[in-house]
Amino acid sequence: MNGVGPATRSAIAGVLDNARFEIIPLKNAVAQAAHLPSGSVITVTASPNKGMEATMDLAAELAETGFDAIPHLSARLHRDRAHLEATLDRAAELGLRRAFVVGGDHLHPGEFFDGISLLRAMEEIGHPFDEVGIPAYPEGHPLIPDAKLDQALSEKQPYAHHLATQMCFDAQAILSFLSGARRRRVELPVLLGVPGVGGRLKLLEISARIGVGDSVRFLTKNARVVTRLLGPGGYDPGELLEDLGDSLVDPLLRIEGLHIYTFNRCEATEAWRQEYLEALR
Repeated sequence: MNGVGPATRSAIAGVLDNARFEIIPLKNAVAQAAHLPSGSVITVTASPNKGMEATMDLAAELAETGFDAIPHLSARLHRDRAHLEATLDRAAELGLRRAFVVGGDHLHPGEFFDGISLLRAMEEIGHPFDEVGIPAYPEGHPLIPDAKLDQALSEKQPYAHHLATQMCFDAQAILSFLSGARRRRVELPVLLGVPGVGGRLKLLEISARIGVGDSVRFLTKNARVVTRLLGPGGYDPGELLEDLGDSLVDPLLRIEGLHIYTFNRCEATEAWRQEYLEALR
């Protein structure tokens, strides 16, 4: 924290206070979520191996225990319009008011190939959500050209309320991406995607628990992230926040909070967040 001025400290504290936590629908998810503050916003990922039902089941359990649960709605995991309608009906029954729409990684999609097709169908059917989030990729996507990503983000904007960035350790890459998005008139507020903490990730353990196919897809999409997380000394997400500095309060960039990828290490991640907030005071 040496050399970090008052304005930057205030900016970092602001995004730390507006953090949401992403978890994976595994057996330890509810126990780990218990380490987060009551009423925390928790997003639940969608796994090709486990299906949409596992996501909705965990979102239901979290909502019942007082959390603000946000299911990831994967386009490729919905077989058809009837399946989507069933998901939306269940979300309404559970009182879920937010969703995060992703294309997903299922190799054999049904009626919906990508996020925009699902968003359009949701709009046509009618959905219960007051807020819909979408992903963004500051360092690109290994399977999708940058031009297509840019086009998709613009097309999704009318259906969304915010974007959450994929994990990235390069402050300049994030700033360049967001500046470019603003030039293309993508004006959605941003949740900055950062990995949580807890020492070196036990990737073999995670691979065994989420399934081989899901693990390969994760490693493919996040090769740089994995390399950094497993590097000497591990990783402290505070480094990225300090590198971003006053950009965190740039009104053009509209960075409003954090989307923390916890990898179900909620206890360690929340301890880090609280310690960092205390150090900023």
